[in-house]
Amino acid sequence: MAEFTMELNDEQKEVRDWIHGFAADVMRPAAAEWDEREETPWPVIQEAAKIGLYSLDFYAQQFFDPTGLGIPMTMEELFWGDAGIGLSIVGTGLAAVGVLANGTEEQIGTWVPQMYGDVNDVKVAAFCSSEPDAGSDVAAMRTRAVYDEAKDEWVLNGTKTWATNGGIANIHVVVAVVDPELGSKGHASFLVPPSTPGLSQGQKFKKHGIRASHTAEVVLENVRVPGHCLLGGKEKLDERLARTRERATSDGERVKNAAMATFEASRPAVGAMAVGTARAAFEEALEYATTRSQFGRPIIDNQGVAFQLADMRTQIDAARLLVWRASWMAVTGKPFTSAEGSMSKLFASEVAKKVTAQAVQILGGNGFTREYPVERMHRDAAIYTIFEGTSEIQRLVIARTLSGMPIR
Repeated sequence: MAEFTMELNDEQKEVRDWIHGFAADVMRPAAAEWDEREETPWPVIQEAAKIGLYSLDFYAQQFFDPTGLGIPMTMEELFWGDAGIGLSIVGTGLAAVGVLANGTEEQIGTWVPQMYGDVNDVKVAAFCSSEPDAGSDVAAMRTRAVYDEAKDEWVLNGTKTWATNGGIANIHVVVAVVDPELGSKGHASFLVPPSTPGLSQGQKFKKHGIRASHTAEVVLENVRVPGHCLLGGKEKLDERLARTRERATSDGERVKNAAMATFEASRPAVGAMAVGTARAAFEEALEYATTRSQFGRPIIDNQGVAFQLADMRTQIDAARLLVWRASWMAVTGKPFTSAEGSMSKLFASEVAKKVTAQAVQILGGNGFTREYPVERMHRDAAIYTIFEGTSEIQRLVIARTLSGMPIR
């Protein structure tokens, strides 16, 4: 078992510097353009694919890093480059995690490579969980999956929303209700192959931030998928549902549903994204404060500015440590007995919002214009306290874990 360390090894440093170079040389020069266009930056994703940065092999290597630091290190550097483009590059990973968390070895080997495509034909994937009336309240999910035993097919109907890459994805991973009586425990995940009839893109959202990432509704109208597209298989699903029914009438033991298993695995990674955006804003503010003069001296000479920068850096480092701890715990199989995954996502998300707002303030009027990147970073940071579990949901998870009480 890898010991927890705050020092990257030589190989990790080499990978970090390689990603940082791509972020600095390719992503940052393109960031403002794709933010304005509000379109998926396919040329940038293509460049990432050419060097192996957008590939199943690369993310598998980082995912299975025995220290647990491969993924958070990668996320921090990419989102230091730009959050919108970064999410376009890593958005497929959430769908891949959904398959890794719930699928069989055969499903993983068959479907995950198709999510990325290849250098000559780049693809993306989408994880579809949220609905118009079911975001944080996953028990309110209405998308249904009904098994057609005669044809060994599942029939999906419903509408998903806030889906990254929704409608443009090669593979969609859809969470649906298979047993309404079990609430959130009666959910399962399904793979929807390319060009499946009945799946279409609904509204594409025009967003406040992360505008280079495609976010849309996904409409499912009598979508039929083969039985082998149920993640984990029907036998495993039937066993899980039977155990859940039994527990519901006995000891009330909690059973994780398909969506929550995916989110638990990805929360520290989202925290790392927030750290990257916060760090980028801090660096911009620090450089500005040391070069911008007022009343004959750099503005960092004023304690009001200097102390803000000191607090910003302290909070960023604290957020990174929480993310690294949770990532190390996850990869070494240590249980989140105090909801450490939610802690890391909560703290890092709040830090990103605060630090980017402080960066805008330090730059003053310039920070409020699109001539400087902190304005975009501030808009981008707003998403971290919302997606993959709002800050309020993270606090609820932490409080329930610490107290053992069904806090509402």
